Amino acid sequence: MEPDQQTHQTKHDLRLFSRKVWITVGIIATLVISIFIIKAAFNVLLMIFAGALIAIFFHGLAGVICRYIKIKYNWCLLFSVTITIATITLMFWFLGAKIAEQAGEISKDMPTVINEIKEKLGNSGIGRRILDYVSGTNSQKLMNSFNQVFRTSFGVFGDAYIIVFIGLFFTVNPGMYKNGFLKMVPVAKKEKAVHIINRLSFTLRGWLKGMLIAMVLIAILSFTVLRIIGLPMSLALAVFAGIMNFIPNFGPLIAMIPAVLIGFTINTNTALIIAGSYVLIQAVESNIITPMIQNAIIKIPPALIIISQVLFGTLTGSLGIILATPLLAVVIVMVDELYVKKIEG
Repeated sequence: MEPDQQTHQTKHDLRLFSRKVWITVGIIATLVISIFIIKAAFNVLLMIFAGALIAIFFHGLAGVICRYIKIKYNWCLLFSVTITIATITLMFWFLGAKIAEQAGEISKDMPTVINEIKEKLGNSGIGRRILDYVSGTNSQKLMNSFNQVFRTSFGVFGDAYIIVFIGLFFTVNPGMYKNGFLKMVPVAKKEKAVHIINRLSFTLRGWLKGMLIAMVLIAILSFTVLRIIGLPMSLALAVFAGIMNFIPNFGPLIAMIPAVLIGFTINTNTALIIAGSYVLIQAVESNIITPMIQNAIIKIPPALIIISQVLFGTLTGSLGIILATPLLAVVIVMVDELYVKKIEG
């Protein structure tokens, strides 16, 4: 091959190589950008899902009202929204002042409680190791991890505002959004899509019903036990325990922390009794109350719940942890309808 041809071939090879490099860089950049977009958009999708849960709750309550009062469904839906808002308002009106007062006492006593705990832990070798671990840089790491888990897209109140209004819009005219989604489904698959949507709605409605009943029962049980023990601020702690029960596995542990800390202000035995009581209440809720309430609803393996909470919590923060169980229920239904039934024929 002559020198000119060799030079031309070399330039041609360099252009091909350069083109392949730029194509590779473009593909990698596109993937990276897509991952960031999906991760950012996933928080928004979670808020949409939370709004859908609110709409499902309102429509489920409207169905119960229509079962006992023979009026048009739209009026039942209006009563459902009104009753829910009125109940929440009255609860905060009558209990808010007391809970706020007790919560203020908890925050006021917390420094004393922490100092007493540090003093008692310092009397043992294991306790000193614990104190060494949670101090200094390790303390900052723990706080950063805590903040990472409980981060939100627009702040707690911003997320709540968006979720509530999405839920109200879904409640007012769910058919518009459902029909809009079905328009994107091929004609041959519309019947299957409608069936899946109905099954998802039934599953999530049953899960919500069971969860709300369990939350109320946990609050009542916690209040009764704490009053028997004689722990101050029992009302605020019981309400907090009921609300935290919405988050399986991790919620009861979070609810137990302030109660045990307050117990330490009395004595160590009281704190241990409170911890044992919370564990017992959680065991009763997990093994008796929830299975009885949700007996006819989809069974979710406990290990999968923990895995989904860790996964969604890592990806999206607190909202992912809160919605991990209903999201897992949706995944199970979708897998069953789109994969398992096809295999089983």
